[in-house]
Amino acid sequence: MAILLKWARNTFRRSPSLPMCFPTSGFESVAPSKLLDEERFEEFKKGQYYPVNIGDVFSSKYQVIGKLGFGVTSTVWLARDLEGHQYVTLKVYTRNETNQEEFQIYKHLNQGNPSHPGYAHVRRALDILTIPRAGGDHHCLVQKPMWESFRDLLYRNPNHRFTEDLLKLGLMQVLLALDYLHTECKLVHTDIKGDNILQEIEDRTILDSFTRAELENPSPRKFVNGMPVYASRRFELPKTFGRAVLSDFGSAVRGDERRNHDAQPNVYRSPEVMLKTEWSYPVDIWNVGVMIWDLFEGKHLFYGNDPDGKGYSTRAHLAEVIGILGPPPLDMLKRGKRSHEFFTEDGKWKQDIEVPNQVSLETSEEFLEGRNEEMFLAFVRKMLQWRPEDRKTAKELLQDPWLNDEIK
Repeated sequence: MAILLKWARNTFRRSPSLPMCFPTSGFESVAPSKLLDEERFEEFKKGQYYPVNIGDVFSSKYQVIGKLGFGVTSTVWLARDLEGHQYVTLKVYTRNETNQEEFQIYKHLNQGNPSHPGYAHVRRALDILTIPRAGGDHHCLVQKPMWESFRDLLYRNPNHRFTEDLLKLGLMQVLLALDYLHTECKLVHTDIKGDNILQEIEDRTILDSFTRAELENPSPRKFVNGMPVYASRRFELPKTFGRAVLSDFGSAVRGDERRNHDAQPNVYRSPEVMLKTEWSYPVDIWNVGVMIWDLFEGKHLFYGNDPDGKGYSTRAHLAEVIGILGPPPLDMLKRGKRSHEFFTEDGKWKQDIEVPNQVSLETSEEFLEGRNEEMFLAFVRKMLQWRPEDRKTAKELLQDPWLNDEIK
């Protein structure tokens, strides 16, 4: 029977799809004087980007359909897995990006428990491949396509903020992802922000529409020293939204190892990172608590703009945190390698920058009132605590009354 089943699987397995033929003319040629996408970055000028062409087939199975985006270290493309008969994204890194630590993180994520409810809310790698090139190879990460991020969703909303119900749904899923990450994978993300929380594509027709659009109206492009540069193309607005998925593990680290190096985007940095004490999983919890303000209030909770006009500074950020939470506990200051720069031996603020007056979570929150506001602020306070050990875990936060209050 086993031999018969194996024969049946091999006999009826679908053959690989044939590559599509994409137009090589009829596209808009971008003027040489206009900088396009990654062309503005220094790495492009150094020839570090791989010259991806629409229609290329990598690893004999992934055909490039169109460009989704770009960054300082990569370009991202929609592609078709000709063997798996599914859409994928290809993140093609610049030549000097080795990414071995990040790829190890993705391999670790794939080994987690798939029955955990947070497993589906973490973006994993489908494949990791190397694209050979004279002068140095390029690494490529293959993943499921995702729609836009929470940050993009904010910009599409005229109010530039989430509704309370949408915020609850989003946070539930982010916390499930963090519980999986922290308890099953023993990983700290360290870079939780709206840009890194994506929406799963439930409406597959937008992928077909993207492909059809590229075939019928080829993307604008230009050539710089023989290197193609394409304009990015956006997905259409889907009819329905899928799950929220935590993505981008390029800054993730093991949570069971001691560390005190700088981490997190400036405005999301936790007290233990700023004071340079040992840190671990609770930095992600602080991150979520601060990110809520971006999503729900349409503004940052902290900015860290130094009055000397030089932009962000740790001292300005700490002053704002003191304004919201009050002074830090003395026992925490004693753990910090940088505490002496900002505080006296007995915990007094010693910088020549004023702590904001009459600031609190209550005065910063604008859109709720009564019981809803009280429950919401109590939820946020469980995350925004000076001491990492005083913050609730993702699992504990998932039981919070405000988060589980009836969504109307």
